[in-house]
Amino acid sequence: MKKDPNLEATLSRNRRWIVNNQIKNIILRCPNQVATVKYLQKKFKTLDLQGKAFNWLKKYPCCFEVFLEDHEHYCQLTKRMMSLVEEEETVKHMQEPVFVERLARLLMMSRNQRLNVVKLNELKRNFGFPDDYIIRILPKYPDTFRLVNYSGRKSSMEIELVSWKPELSVSAVEASARKRGSEPCFSCCLPSTWVKSLERFREFNVTPYISPYSDAKGLEEGSKEMEKRTVGLVHELLSLALWKKMSIVKLGHFKREFCLPEKLNVMLLKHPGIFYVSNKYQIYTVLLREGYNGSELIEKDPLVVVKDKFGELMKEGLHEYNQRRHLVNLEKKKKKGIVPVNPDKRREGKTEVAEQDETSDKLGGHDIMKPSGDDYVPREFGYMGLLSHQASPIEGNCYPS
Repeated sequence: MKKDPNLEATLSRNRRWIVNNQIKNIILRCPNQVATVKYLQKKFKTLDLQGKAFNWLKKYPCCFEVFLEDHEHYCQLTKRMMSLVEEEETVKHMQEPVFVERLARLLMMSRNQRLNVVKLNELKRNFGFPDDYIIRILPKYPDTFRLVNYSGRKSSMEIELVSWKPELSVSAVEASARKRGSEPCFSCCLPSTWVKSLERFREFNVTPYISPYSDAKGLEEGSKEMEKRTVGLVHELLSLALWKKMSIVKLGHFKREFCLPEKLNVMLLKHPGIFYVSNKYQIYTVLLREGYNGSELIEKDPLVVVKDKFGELMKEGLHEYNQRRHLVNLEKKKKKGIVPVNPDKRREGKTEVAEQDETSDKLGGHDIMKPSGDDYVPREFGYMGLLSHQASPIEGNCYPS
């Protein structure tokens, strides 16, 4: 699949956000929400990071407060960070009915209206579910969910739908069609130069739409009808996801439950007008094209808005850190007799000047390793506007049918 610089940028911006979000969660789980830097250093291996934790934490003074006590360095969240943590908890509480609907929809799309808890936990952050949703949410809705274990094994615990919800069995494609007053069909956003892809999309879109909430038992594997339903199902899953994207590997864990094909990535690549497949950081991720305008999400869930604030706080702190490092480097060079000059003159090649701290995008002198897991965790949450240049939008038109 030809690379889309805008959508690639949405993935590259996630790296630092993910790491700091994980550090935040580690600190919150510590006694009194204070962690020793030594303890965080030990956790760096699980975060796929190299270098010194102390150096990393000091780069984000707006997020992390590092202090020395009894010859030991400690780290806690700043007041502004704690304020965002509280805001996030408030949003999660207010969004509880939305989480209930999302979970019910996922169960309604599954083969037997039930999903394995262990598998679902891998994607819970994709859909915004709280870490403790099993004990916080499920018991409140006994008429909708129940925990079952038909095999008796601990890893076989499943969430089962108690009653079908007809009002929830309307997919995003069908809801959009109702607003337009037309038949349900997929949208395609591709440059007009992609002639062959547009022709294949129109041919695929001619066949009737099959709802992902419909029973797939009567459909033959490998048939056009089955492919139509599968495309609709992945479309619906991505529509329900906070960032309209998901790890293909983790999505593939639900092949049996959602009747997905063995070569899911091959099927997704056949529909470039609907899905965008990226292998950034050697992690296959599928994004819903219509969910983005350039590199920005079109509709942001309230939980995404809060997490974006976290990203802004990170960005602010990193800027402060880089400014301080820049001034320190200038002072050092002045002491050595190196006089800085105007940047315009530097570009003309007349003389050399002090560069801004070269380690600003590194960790302890080492490049950040690729993030682990989905998106790149399901500790996956991405900040949409952080640490990436603004790529120019791809020219093209949006074809609803």
